[in-house]
Amino acid sequence: MCQLKKSDFYFELPPELIAQDPLEDRSSSRLLVMNRHTGALEHHIFREIPDFLREGDCLVLNDTKVIPARLLGLRRETGAHVEVLLLKRREGDVWETLVKPGKKCRPGAELVFGDGLLSGTVLETVEEGNRLIRFRYEGIFEEVLDRLGEMPLPPYITHKLQDKSRYQTVYAKYEGSAAAPTAGLHFTRELLEQIRQKGVSVVYVTLHVGLGTFRPVKEENILEHHMHSEFYSVTPKAAQTVNETRAAGGRVICVGTTSCRTLESAADEDGTVRAGSGDTEIFIYPGYKFKVMDGLITNFHLPESTLVMLVSALAGRENVLNAYREAVRERYRFFSFGDAMLIL
Repeated sequence: MCQLKKSDFYFELPPELIAQDPLEDRSSSRLLVMNRHTGALEHHIFREIPDFLREGDCLVLNDTKVIPARLLGLRRETGAHVEVLLLKRREGDVWETLVKPGKKCRPGAELVFGDGLLSGTVLETVEEGNRLIRFRYEGIFEEVLDRLGEMPLPPYITHKLQDKSRYQTVYAKYEGSAAAPTAGLHFTRELLEQIRQKGVSVVYVTLHVGLGTFRPVKEENILEHHMHSEFYSVTPKAAQTVNETRAAGGRVICVGTTSCRTLESAADEDGTVRAGSGDTEIFIYPGYKFKVMDGLITNFHLPESTLVMLVSALAGRENVLNAYREAVRERYRFFSFGDAMLIL
């Protein structure tokens, strides 16, 4: 197989197409439907998604919940401003974090948030320059975080989010993500009910999205890129439903790259999905043979990102880049609060 280059996944994107705000009606986003075998494209509205699903199919959603992981505080010693992004709970009240500015926050530095409602001590510096911080507070950490924290919106969104729930799927359940599984933001409860009524199984898996999802690929040879690990969990019920769907000839359609990566991580070589949990660093790029997934609902991703590479593995790089060029021509909205694609 020839070397895959980062630049093979580049496309021109006018900055004004980056969606800054969610639509008032989640399901009114546009939907670009692509045949992954021919590359043929159709333009639709997201609420028409049930028309493309069949009785006996299985729709897989990621029920992770974004925590308000962005904390703005001060260094106790100097009063200098500091921004802390919670990445992963290591144990108890110790979190792996991203701190800005990081150079001054050496081990031993004391941080304070919300007039002392929350404080923390930097314990050590770990890989990528991240900091381990032990937090102190009274009461329940999640409640303190809900009062003080902000949603950790991606760097390309510059508008302030007025309603925290809009960066959350309607089925979000298990807290732990530093970013939303954004393909799921288009679904309403009514739309999911319509899909169930059609005889489609709706199952939930969990993958806590880390900020690695936004990290750019720096190496020109993409095989040298290191994926960050993320926690995933598949329940026995979800595994059974997916396996029964495949055995009966139904299609498994993932909502978002995170649901896809969860199933592909939990599957044996023959495509049997195993219940369980663990950490995954799976990196899917062209040449990958999907073991479980037949179709994907996904947003439009950043140029040269691992997410564009995953979509290209499913539908072919040329088909995907052609679809993205069409989306730019038709003024689709891109990235987290943008429009969606259905690839079947």
